[in-house]
Amino acid sequence: MDVVIAQPDANTIQVLPHTQYNDVQHLAPSTVQSSPLDQFRTWFAAAAASNVHEPEAMSLSTCTPDGIPSARIVLFKQIDARGFVFFTNYTSRKSAELLANPHAALVFYWREVHRQVRVTGRVEKISVEESTEYFNSRPLGSRLGAWASPQSSVVGENEVHDRLEAVKARFGDATEIPLPEFWGGWRVVPSQIEFWSGKPSRLHDRVLYTRRAEDEDAWKIERLAP
Repeated sequence: MDVVIAQPDANTIQVLPHTQYNDVQHLAPSTVQSSPLDQFRTWFAAAAASNVHEPEAMSLSTCTPDGIPSARIVLFKQIDARGFVFFTNYTSRKSAELLANPHAALVFYWREVHRQVRVTGRVEKISVEESTEYFNSRPLGSRLGAWASPQSSVVGENEVHDRLEAVKARFGDATEIPLPEFWGGWRVVPSQIEFWSGKPSRLHDRVLYTRRAEDEDAWKIERLAP
């Protein structure tokens, strides 16, 4: 079903009846795994196998020390025993906010399978060795681009192009491009993870994992009202 809109006046757009969600699998504390990271791995693999377009795309929300939020779509790159990892320029707006206020929120939305995952937690930089390993796996153009872009800075019309040409001249025909000291990975270490499964009539299934203060490897699992 396509989105249907109405425009009652010049300043208003209204979205009319929406497609009913229907994830056929029942989501409840009794059906999920004991670890939310394991549950995420299962759901992510299922999304990737179900032809979800860019299942790795996620919303990343950060906040200034004054509590002003900002959000953008970034690409999730790995999950490890501690949390969710993405890569970026350490001088970008998102990194500046994470350095000042080391907490973040993530949202994955997989429209094709009517599922959503929300993550909140503290952040930490990953090791230089881990960042280097990932950086070296990127296409050559992406590695050169990381050197060329002063991410989030105001630039002139042709400045990034000129910077890229200078970077290309600097490295010449080299295919091994070093990791910039201003570029690397962030890990979101979750304190809460919510799994959402779309159901008809907006009576969605929601399961919330909360890390237990007395044991960081243990999780409280609860059902939330839709």
